[in-house]
Amino acid sequence: MKRIVIIGGGPSGVVCALHAKKNNNEVIILERNNTLLKKLLMTGNGKCNYFNDEIILDNYESSNKDILENIITNNNIDKVREFFNEIGIVPKVKNGYWYPYSNQATTIKEQLELELKNKDIKVYLNSLVKDIKKNNNKYIISYNDTEIECDVVVISTGSKAYPKTGSDGFGYELLKKFNHTIIKPLPALVQLETKEKYKDWSGVRTDVELELFEDDKYISSEKGELQLTDYGISGICVFNLSNKLVRGLDEGKKEVIKINFIPFINIPVTVWLNDYNNKHSNKTIKELLEGFLNNKIVKVILKYNNINDNTKYNELSNEDKIKLINSLRFFKVEIASTKGYDNSQICNGGVSLLEINPNTFESLKEKNLYIIGELLDINGNCGGYNLINCWISGILSGTDIGDNND
Repeated sequence: MKRIVIIGGGPSGVVCALHAKKNNNEVIILERNNTLLKKLLMTGNGKCNYFNDEIILDNYESSNKDILENIITNNNIDKVREFFNEIGIVPKVKNGYWYPYSNQATTIKEQLELELKNKDIKVYLNSLVKDIKKNNNKYIISYNDTEIECDVVVISTGSKAYPKTGSDGFGYELLKKFNHTIIKPLPALVQLETKEKYKDWSGVRTDVELELFEDDKYISSEKGELQLTDYGISGICVFNLSNKLVRGLDEGKKEVIKINFIPFINIPVTVWLNDYNNKHSNKTIKELLEGFLNNKIVKVILKYNNINDNTKYNELSNEDKIKLINSLRFFKVEIASTKGYDNSQICNGGVSLLEINPNTFESLKEKNLYIIGELLDINGNCGGYNLINCWISGILSGTDIGDNND
């Protein structure tokens, strides 16, 4: 019998607790909030996108992707699917994204809490951990105004993203005491501020293709709905690119996103636009563009190119036509900054994967110390990928703790 204390009652911590509760082990969760799984309720706009059909490494960022290959495996993904089937979650699958059939994140939360209750796992809410020390083979955890001794400690406190949910980065400080390397956490899956502000298009949502360039080198592309704001750009496609650019941005590299406002055109734009204009030659350039673009975007593009609203397309010089077409197909915005930790869904960075066992998530520096969830340098795109990291690390760590009688 062992006493196991899990610091942090988020998705990874709760799932770890459920799997560690074997062999008469005493399992205790210390949660600083007044409820478990607080951040989970916010995922998927309150619907909880907890799984995905397409779980591949391309959807993740890490400084050690070779190690990540040992974590994001078909076998581990199957374990996650089996776990949710076992606890009775009926999925609703839409475009490969898995939600509870109820469309409510509370369904996942309540079923997990029911499992904790049925397994007699102790949950101490409003418990703020202040320190961890090791005395011989025991860990001593200081929280609130008391201490607790345990055989195994699991740190699942989350990253620095969205600190209102309790993720303030304290877990990194605890792990530094045990000489763990922390790859600088940076806000990711977050809105981006651009150097040039275009307030005229604020509030517009439009389907686009985006291409990311770092120091003029192509990095990645995304398709989806772009949200144009008075500070810059937002939307899931932007969030995914933010995960790929924040480290370069922090290092002073030039990060540029090119916006294709006309992704529906699959022939040369010049040919398409000439043909379109020939059919509507009586229209001004403003009226012509408003036939397929939001009028706010048209206003920005014409102003950007110093083109008068009342000009006809055929009246433009060849040079102006080229500038216009480039603005439609390759509108450049240079990224100045992100909207910070308060708005980010995750952090890019975290505890180096070089210092954990990828099969168990036990620290390679301290026996019986486990590190799971968003604390790790495993950073997924939008679409349930970060929760999958939490589920996998929770299952593997909890299973190892529960099966190990040492």
